[in-house]
Amino acid sequence: MDKYLVPSKPYTENPEPKPRPRPWRRSEVELNGKFDPKYRHSLSPLLMHSYSEIGAFPHFYHIDEKPCQTHMNRINNAANLGHQLPFRMQGISAVDFDNKGIYLVSVTKSGCLTVHDFETLYCQSTGSLPSLYEDESKHLMHLNLQRQLDDVRWNVANQDEVVCTSVKSNEVLIFDIGYISSKPVKVLRTRRTLSVLGSEVYKGLCAIAFTTTDDSRIIASDTHGVVNIWDRRNNHFPCLELITGSRSTLNTIQPHVDNQTIFGASKDGNIYMWDLRGGRTSAAFQCHNEVGHPPLLSLKLASMLSKIGSLKAQSDIVPKEIHSIDLDPSCPYQLAFHLDDGWSGVLNIYNLRVTHVHCPPPAWLTGASISSDLLYLRKPSWLPASSIYAVGSSYDTGIHILDFYPDTSSPSHVDYNEHAESLSEMNRQTKKNIFVPLSEGVTACASHPLNGTIIAGTKHSSLLAISQAHQKFV
Repeated sequence: MDKYLVPSKPYTENPEPKPRPRPWRRSEVELNGKFDPKYRHSLSPLLMHSYSEIGAFPHFYHIDEKPCQTHMNRINNAANLGHQLPFRMQGISAVDFDNKGIYLVSVTKSGCLTVHDFETLYCQSTGSLPSLYEDESKHLMHLNLQRQLDDVRWNVANQDEVVCTSVKSNEVLIFDIGYISSKPVKVLRTRRTLSVLGSEVYKGLCAIAFTTTDDSRIIASDTHGVVNIWDRRNNHFPCLELITGSRSTLNTIQPHVDNQTIFGASKDGNIYMWDLRGGRTSAAFQCHNEVGHPPLLSLKLASMLSKIGSLKAQSDIVPKEIHSIDLDPSCPYQLAFHLDDGWSGVLNIYNLRVTHVHCPPPAWLTGASISSDLLYLRKPSWLPASSIYAVGSSYDTGIHILDFYPDTSSPSHVDYNEHAESLSEMNRQTKKNIFVPLSEGVTACASHPLNGTIIAGTKHSSLLAISQAHQKFV
């Protein structure tokens, strides 16, 4: 029987310590009170897969008991579907949350400016498709401005104000949401320019931006390749013009978090940077005249993409229109861009290198077609954390949710190696980008600054709520 017995180890006063199992990673969060970025990224696939459409809100509103212009255009376009009749302008052109995520503002191509209470929208979301009944209780303010509207933003330093512009007008319209009036509290204008024949030409305004430190300064790009900066305390005209040296439309602008650097992107595929502290644009805000200040930096995005060998080997890299640029709120050196063909990516503004690229298949490859009447400047949005980018598809009815984490572990990183990824418990599931199908085609996205709920504006002027599905507990 002795051969079946296991002899005991001799007693020692200081036995060798047994190796402890690896501690639970969440304990670090409980001790430090914050998420480690890599830990947050390891959980990002769970977040990305959790998104789905939970509510749809059509723009069936009235003004003075009559259907508004956006309402009428949607009905007329539905009636004309399949007939050779002119397309009536419709669709959400821009959406934006205030700093706390309490209010949501949107504008339509038909000229409607609407302010919603986000909590009311979220509580009414049921996951149903757009219905044909009117519900006037979902908005706090609804104005029809009788003009095409192309961008809207909350004043970052004054959350009582919303500002909107149009590419068919040289005016910046400022509204105070405390006063429900169709008349703006302030109107700013661009300076007039002369054509070759000597006639006056008005600059349309494409995009609006604000600094976080000054509620009197408003920034807007125009259709003539100029960034206009107003100081509302002086007069109605710009106190400064930042020029590109080109007449190409500046579709989008983005101030840096330092409030001194401004990025802009043009229709001809260039990205510009103006530094208001030095270089060729030094003393910028000390010069109140019509002389324009050139950019400190100008680069062709197509040239940057051509430096990615694997991408150039698969596709012809040609200059493309840039629809939008946005700085990552959780990593401010990441400047995301979105192109007219549906490509998205990230430009590292420190080393001027494209680090991430997402290239969905073109429409012709899947048999889809894009009508020229339905082309919009798509406006994506970063989620508030985890470096996740949400962008509407260029031809499918849905949005891409893209992992743009600033590391080679991101599936969109140009140096990503799927086989080299760690096989730890948190990374056994390969990270990948997600496509969320929706009931309507998306033109603009806005992410709630606290909980990450995505509100998408559509080509049919609806608002879609995209978040985690509601769960019923008995």
